[in-house]
Amino acid sequence: MIKNIQNKGEIIIYETKQGPKLDVKMEKQTVWLTQAQIGLLFDTERSVITKHLRSILDSGELKENSVCANFAHTAADGKTYNTKFYDLDAIISVGYRVNSKRATQFRIWATKTLKDHLVHGYTINRKRLLETKEKFAELQTAISFLREKAKHELMAGQEQEILNLLAYYSNSLNILEKYDKNKLNLPSGEKTRYALTYELASEVIKNIKAELIKKKQAGDIFGRQSAHKLESILANLWQTFGGRELYKSLEEKAAHLLYLIIKDHPFIDGNKRIASFLFVYFLDKNNFLYRKNEEKKINDNALVALALLIAISDPKDKEVMIKIIVNLLK
Repeated sequence: MIKNIQNKGEIIIYETKQGPKLDVKMEKQTVWLTQAQIGLLFDTERSVITKHLRSILDSGELKENSVCANFAHTAADGKTYNTKFYDLDAIISVGYRVNSKRATQFRIWATKTLKDHLVHGYTINRKRLLETKEKFAELQTAISFLREKAKHELMAGQEQEILNLLAYYSNSLNILEKYDKNKLNLPSGEKTRYALTYELASEVIKNIKAELIKKKQAGDIFGRQSAHKLESILANLWQTFGGRELYKSLEEKAAHLLYLIIKDHPFIDGNKRIASFLFVYFLDKNNFLYRKNEEKKINDNALVALALLIAISDPKDKEVMIKIIVNLLK
């Protein structure tokens, strides 16, 4: 049980029959725990928590200055020390890495609770949502799609990234008022400054293959092309109709690049990995990979989840997937 006793209220965050019971700090509208408390929560050694936290921060999944803070903490000896605490984002990330029975119980609880919150929590402002019923239905379609695909066996272990995608996408609710039409449109986006040609993509894939073979993470058939599919996909990104580009924005081109390489299988082996590499390369070359705070718009773990979602999606859901990717990039 994680329990906060502060001011007038008592908030129960998470509990199991076996415990433990923790008195936690509530600051800046989130929960904070020390490494020792996180270890107690997930029934594992503090050294294990330290290892996972370092991996999370080193990989860039979370930023240390965003999820860590120093607070005064009274230790078992009765003395007060300045101690490092970690917020709920860090606690959840660790919870999805720790291999223990209690951590498994936490993951089951977190997946169900957070999904329910994300899908149903935005009904708070009923009047506003009723006024935008048709627009909201489009967002619900996208979120329902993510929830459904989260149950697929190939998505096992990707629960946290599905939750992240749901969270990011639910934030799109604040754009409802900006739409004039009765459905979720592809927002007008950035202009493409750097075109990805077939020759350039082939060179990138050649370099990727050499690196992966060196690391023994790919074989000789990795990146071997099937017919002229890749050339066709890349040409399609700059296709015009009536003198105008079919995919007007950088975001649309990037989304179709990721989707089409995964779905059309232009390679004998490595389609998802190559699609992800080219997606990142294309965004980076157009100075569109990072947000202003220097975080990736779609981090590596989320990209893995997206690639798997595309792979298991029905072709009839193509437009839903494209809209999800475009809005995540926005």
